Amino acid sequence: MKTLSLKLDKEIFEETEAIIKDTKVARNRYINQALEFYNNYQKRKKLSSEFAFASTLSKESSTEIIAEFDALIEEDEAI
Repeated sequence: MKTLSLKLDKEIFEETEAIIKDTKVARNRYINQALEFYNNYQKRKKLSSEFAFASTLSKESSTEIIAEFDALIEEDEAI
């Protein structure tokens, strides 16, 4: 376990304290869960961006392959 000191905006702190009081979750646990949630969100966001890029590359490649197959079919039909 690592110890961390941080500064929070007053509004965020007050909102967090209210939620902690209502849910009866320890502050450390709540902050750990919030950071875990946000880390997972950022990982998914990065992965989504990487998939979008890979999709663009595969689309271009697929278009080229389809054109080559069409050319082969036309060549075969001409014979």
